[in-house]
Amino acid sequence: MRTYELQDVSTPNLIEEIFPYSLPPLIKFEGKIHELIDGKVVEFDPNEVKTRDIHITDTTFRDGQQARPPYKKEHMVKLYEMLSKLGGPNGVIRQSEFFLYTKNDRETIDACRALNLRYPEITGWIRANKGDFRLVKEMGLKETGMLTSSSDYHIFYKQNQTRKEAMQQYLEVVEAAFEAGVRPRCHLEDITRADLAGFVFPFVQQLERLSEQVPENMKVKIRLCDTMGFGLAYPNVAEPRSIPKLIWRLRHECGIPPERLEWHGHNDFHKVHINAASSWIYGLNALNGTLFGFGERTGNPPIEGAIIEYVSLKGDLNGVNLAMMTEMAEYYEKVIGTQLPANYPFVGKDFNTTRAGIHAGGLRKFEQIYNIFDTTKLLNRPPRVAITDKSGTDGVALWVNEFLGLKGDDRLSVMKVAKIQRWVMDQYEKEGRMSSITDQELEEQVKIHLPEYYNKYRKN
Repeated sequence: MRTYELQDVSTPNLIEEIFPYSLPPLIKFEGKIHELIDGKVVEFDPNEVKTRDIHITDTTFRDGQQARPPYKKEHMVKLYEMLSKLGGPNGVIRQSEFFLYTKNDRETIDACRALNLRYPEITGWIRANKGDFRLVKEMGLKETGMLTSSSDYHIFYKQNQTRKEAMQQYLEVVEAAFEAGVRPRCHLEDITRADLAGFVFPFVQQLERLSEQVPENMKVKIRLCDTMGFGLAYPNVAEPRSIPKLIWRLRHECGIPPERLEWHGHNDFHKVHINAASSWIYGLNALNGTLFGFGERTGNPPIEGAIIEYVSLKGDLNGVNLAMMTEMAEYYEKVIGTQLPANYPFVGKDFNTTRAGIHAGGLRKFEQIYNIFDTTKLLNRPPRVAITDKSGTDGVALWVNEFLGLKGDDRLSVMKVAKIQRWVMDQYEKEGRMSSITDQELEEQVKIHLPEYYNKYRKN
């Protein structure tokens, strides 16, 4: 047993090497993390995570449309442009995939191409049959995803095939892609419920043999599709649910390098983000997600979560424009008409709003106590307080000071707002109110009780 002694200090230790406030909290590792697989060590090297070209790919306009009303063409073009700004000039958001089946899909791709943006690269998605492949050739795309279901649930009961028949069909379409000069991206659907040794790994090795015949920029990509959200990032979990073991085997036993591996998850068990982030850590480069997590059933890894994770892992923005997340959320709500949950991380209207008086007091004294990072600078979202019977005088003071734009020594004390706080409590104690006080009501109270401040700082 180890004994710890109190270390009394004269200045606070804010652990700023992990919590810099000017960036999201940084993810730092100590030593190598490992587990055993067949008696071998499965490791991820923190230095490799820092140096590998990890990035994000987007499926907002493919999987993201399978759980909501279709986007209009103008919506998709605008969102594509915003994705480019969010990911920045270095392509942190590297690719975006589109359906190819309808006239609207194809016209949207043409309109996005007309923007002449380097990133994200436009790719397609088809089923694994030659009839669909003609659409890729007609659109002139350099890469397309294709559905290559990998579990017996799908092969036997959906496709009514044997494993041999399914593999042969998939390989024929991959060969057709090579012949047409299109890079194939095989989507291994339901991989976390598949017979890995009996189907997945033999199939991947066959794909590698085909890839040996083409240039490096044409070799097959492998998308690992956790279709039902069964994947787990826990050390030593049994296969096929183990994300670390799956990636390790694909890299070290099947020879697929990280730049040709991609993760695509679903949120059936509330693990969509941590599973995606773990896939980066354990050795692949591409994390596939959607804006605000919209996707089939429970949704996909949210791109805004992945962007924050990227910055946290890299310790640098690398050209990412985080404030675009705020603009995109506003576009969804004001133009598309999709309301995001008020408590949705990073973009919900209340994500950095507190209603608790003790939290408001902390914010008033030192913003970092109750704000996750500098949301004003990075997201253009200052921390706010919503006023209820639980907010206390601290909460009212914080609201009033933010409303008036007062900083530093100019900020009003709790004594100055005592009358407004008394009015707030009367609403609940005398009037029986059950809802939050609105900003408009509080503004009226500032006019009544603090007219000199209102006239000086807000009237004009």
